[in-house]
Amino acid sequence: MNNRLNQQTSPYLLLHKDNPVQWQPWDDEALALARDLDRPILLSIGYSACHWCHVMAEESFEDVETALTMNELYVNIKVDREERPDLDNIYQSALANMGQRRGWPLTMFLTPGGEPFSGGTYFPPTARQGFPAFKDVLLANAEVYSQDPQQVIQAAKKRLTDLTISAQGDRIGEISIEFLNHAAERILDGMDIVYGGFGIDAKFPQTMLLDLLWQAYGRTGHTTFREAVLRSAEHMCLGGIFDHLGGGFARYTIDDRWIIPHFEKMLYDNALIMSLLILVWRETKNPLFSHSIELTANWMIREMKTTEGGFASSVAADSDAYGATEAGEGAYYIWTESEIDSVLGEQATLFKQYYDVTFTGNWEDGKTILNRMDHPFGRDPELEQVLVQHRQKLFQFRQNRPRPQLDDKILADWNGLAIIALAEAGATFERKDWIEAAVDAYAFIQRKMSTGDSLHHAYRLGRNTPMALLDDYANMAQAAITLYQVSGQISYLDQARRWTEITNEHYWDSAEGGYFFTADNARTIIFRNKTASETATPSGNAMMVRVLAQLYALSSEEVYRQHAETTIAAFGFEAQSNFVAMASLLNHSELLRNMLQIIVVSDTAGEDKAQFFIRTIYEASTAARLVLHITVGTMLPVGHPAFAKNLINNATTVFVCSGQTCQQPTSELGDFETLLETLLLSAP
Repeated sequence: MNNRLNQQTSPYLLLHKDNPVQWQPWDDEALALARDLDRPILLSIGYSACHWCHVMAEESFEDVETALTMNELYVNIKVDREERPDLDNIYQSALANMGQRRGWPLTMFLTPGGEPFSGGTYFPPTARQGFPAFKDVLLANAEVYSQDPQQVIQAAKKRLTDLTISAQGDRIGEISIEFLNHAAERILDGMDIVYGGFGIDAKFPQTMLLDLLWQAYGRTGHTTFREAVLRSAEHMCLGGIFDHLGGGFARYTIDDRWIIPHFEKMLYDNALIMSLLILVWRETKNPLFSHSIELTANWMIREMKTTEGGFASSVAADSDAYGATEAGEGAYYIWTESEIDSVLGEQATLFKQYYDVTFTGNWEDGKTILNRMDHPFGRDPELEQVLVQHRQKLFQFRQNRPRPQLDDKILADWNGLAIIALAEAGATFERKDWIEAAVDAYAFIQRKMSTGDSLHHAYRLGRNTPMALLDDYANMAQAAITLYQVSGQISYLDQARRWTEITNEHYWDSAEGGYFFTADNARTIIFRNKTASETATPSGNAMMVRVLAQLYALSSEEVYRQHAETTIAAFGFEAQSNFVAMASLLNHSELLRNMLQIIVVSDTAGEDKAQFFIRTIYEASTAARLVLHITVGTMLPVGHPAFAKNLINNATTVFVCSGQTCQQPTSELGDFETLLETLLLSAP
């Protein structure tokens, strides 16, 4: 065996191409080799921005003695979890089934047929802090398999059967308004009442849970939900999890005050946080949120957009993993007081006061992670303008540091989330450049990551992965619907319908309802998983409910409503006890009950009165709505409740519809504002 990773395009896999481990990619050849040798598989799953993945690589996979043991006992397969989330999904579920905590790096021991029989996450080179030594784990699992391989295989197949049954489900359930309120109250009980968010140690943004609470506030009017979300959003924007110089949010913090991040930045996190901040800005008009949205959108376009138009996946936390001269986690982002003094000179005192810079620092070895937790944003506009100049100077200085590695792999599902966020932000803040970036990314997916109407999941160096996953179709269909709302171009809606047809044909579970994660012709996987549980992103099933609900509202075609209701029912029983992991499904289930459609019809797209209507709509505080701006002669779908309705006195006219009923249309700005305010009081 040779290390075959040099034939791959994934930046994460290429990092391991020179390891002494005889790594194989997950493919037919590697799986056949394991069967031919009757040798267990060591499966290692990670990703480029994963700090502990790099630690384990340095400690174990680059160690010759450890590699010899691995090569002698196993067929070693390395997988990029971002490139193959289907495999990661299966084996993370298997690890949880073994009673262990999910995470990365994922280290799984499989039979030659791919069934899991043991596993864990990070293992150190020597035993410490309750973790066994990696070499001891290697020897122990190889011995277990060699002593009685048939018993191991039989037990592993039994576990696989349990996973398969669990994935299929056999009970349906309803998600009622009462249960949505109950779930929101339970989630609220688990929040940090001081700094917001969830947890007392590591804190992740968990935007889907915050979305659920925000929707509960809109539905019930209870301000406790509102304040919990605002507290979380404000502290994330003020804390060290936010890059105050360059924009963008880190993946999580290791403290409860949002100050000390693991510095990797993920495209999906930033897209989801932007979408949340848009909602809370519409309600509060807090400049902290618009500032954070602006910096994050600009970061996404400046640093994540590739030359071809799509968005890259992530930026790593470490500089040392890629041979940079300044080694260490977060080295690109952290500061010493002397560095701040050197760059800002006499102006440094003011900046240090507002961004928590001291001689002793707030992190390791006198280093500082910039944050404004003790100095609220925006109360003094003149002061903020001075601090903008300071940040720009420090940002320019930071640009000369060795950069963390960019994983420029382009993923269709994550790009879908980015397109949604940028298009919504562009429409909300009248930023055409953000909308153009969203359109460019969408066009790239269609141009480079599609074969006809069929999508591919990942792209890099001119090569696509063979097949898309449910999340790719769901997120890109929602991206198309969002661009349809922003532009009024029917081609986006048509594409969303075609992508939905593909998911219904190849991913739909005709027996139980809901969608499988992989297509009906997927290869090299041990079973097709089906879940509405989310990890760091909304589940494909939840996003499909959102897509289907909107397509039904736009067209009145029963097939969309039926698939949405059946999907909700397929996971409704599980959601009763697992609602924390199904927040997006709960959120989107409400769209079928009460969704506003607001259609602005004008002679020309840029007409001043129409723009005022649009501005009013995008500043209004509600999530459960569809917004369209079309010109005279542009046809709505035939089943749309406002189909073929005319202008009032040839003036720009607004139609507000709920279900198949439209309110009396209006062309008067004051009347529209009154109507909108009245309707939003009762809308989710």
